[in-house]
Amino acid sequence: MSETKRIKTALVSVYHKEGLDEIITKLHEEGVEFFSTGGTRRFIESLGFPCRAVEDLTSYPSILGGRVKTLHPKIFGGILCRRSDGQDMLQTEKYEIPEIDLVIVDLYPFEATVASGADEAAIIEKIDIGGISLIRAAAKNYNDVVIVASQHQYKPLLDMLMEHGATSTLEERRWMAKEAFAVSSHYDSAIFNYFDSEEGSAFRCTANDQKMLRYGENPHQRGYFYGNLEGMFDQIHGKEISYNNLLDINAAVELIDEFEDTTFAVLKHNNACGLASRPTVLEAWKDALAGDPVSAYGGVLITNAVIDKDTAEEINRIFFEVIIAPDYDVAALETLGQKKNRIILVRKEAKLPKKQFRSLLNGVLVQERDLNIETVADLKVVTGKEPAPDEVEDMLFANKIVKNSKSNAIVLAKGKQLLSSGVGQTSRVDALKQAIGKAKSFGFSLQGAVMASDAFFPFSDCVEIADREGVTAVIQPGGSIRDDLTINYCNEHGIAMVITGIRHFKH
Repeated sequence: MSETKRIKTALVSVYHKEGLDEIITKLHEEGVEFFSTGGTRRFIESLGFPCRAVEDLTSYPSILGGRVKTLHPKIFGGILCRRSDGQDMLQTEKYEIPEIDLVIVDLYPFEATVASGADEAAIIEKIDIGGISLIRAAAKNYNDVVIVASQHQYKPLLDMLMEHGATSTLEERRWMAKEAFAVSSHYDSAIFNYFDSEEGSAFRCTANDQKMLRYGENPHQRGYFYGNLEGMFDQIHGKEISYNNLLDINAAVELIDEFEDTTFAVLKHNNACGLASRPTVLEAWKDALAGDPVSAYGGVLITNAVIDKDTAEEINRIFFEVIIAPDYDVAALETLGQKKNRIILVRKEAKLPKKQFRSLLNGVLVQERDLNIETVADLKVVTGKEPAPDEVEDMLFANKIVKNSKSNAIVLAKGKQLLSSGVGQTSRVDALKQAIGKAKSFGFSLQGAVMASDAFFPFSDCVEIADREGVTAVIQPGGSIRDDLTINYCNEHGIAMVITGIRHFKH
């Protein structure tokens, strides 16, 4: 079996024709004969090249409103016949089946139709039958046939034709087949997920656009990102984004999306080490940094406001890995771009998936994304003392941060500023002690501060410790069988407590 094959015939039937003209022109120059259907045949002929109609080959017209065009033995026989198999070749000769050496086909835009909000009848009509069958047949017979299964593969095909004419190597055909099966598997997964809706009867998730990272969490681990990162950010400066950068960036985006006021956050290892909401972005940055200027070193910065020159000059005083904002003034970019490795991202309007998943043991864990953002209406005051309006504001502020912190987590805040947090601890008491120690180390007074917890207090010990430091209001989910003990302590010591009824564990 010869590894190099000559392309003598091509079946072309595509939905997307942009970029196809160069390929058709080159194939014609190489003496390739074309077979096609409907609009694609008219497109080829409009370029001035002859094209044989599939209907003439099969002796059947396109029927059932276009549902059946290429599903015929004379088409699939020409694709699937094994050129090295004598019996196959005798049968193709007997039944006058022409060999088809190249298949260029794409699929109806099923996902785009679903996303458009079309009705079910329109969606069903965009389930491709002939195209997917052609892709699978040609990919299966990659020993003899070249398959181009999407517009994304037009360029590799054209590059191949320009390099060595209408011939292909086994390595090239096998690569094209692999890409084709990626297209077909993604397409079928999208159809399954549409029909499965919210049932979750099976896990089917595919992502294209592989991005090889420098390494995984550690240098000895390989790392990859699959997905359209460019759909979320424009990277306008800096080195290649790493695996750990992406984890922090994801945490930063989830956190900043909780806030409507002008807010700046500093993150390290997926947790906020500084955050403040202020009237201006410069004030927000200064007070966010003040929360923990030590941990900010090498951190990820994010804001929901445009960064101006003055803010950029202040930010430029410290070393950090990544900065994310909806936009930057020109002068701000000139300042921030002074460090060549600094990653500068412009965030785009892009929806995040509603579900999250991770590999675990020999399977996959799936859950809905935690999209709940508590408001005043969700707060239930359980103490005799009502929290003051500024305490309510601070509690909601702190609750957003603790929701996005690794459990066990405690957040201490005042005046819409993160004073400190204790995160990732095996006990809630340890988390609180960590938070108190950090706040004191940076000169913060906890008099009049609020405390937020990501889960209920099983005992009153945390509230007692916080009381001794001057905390005057507490927000927590509640739900412990000992809630009464904690509430009684608050009533006896003049602390306001509200319960949300919503726990925010995060691992």
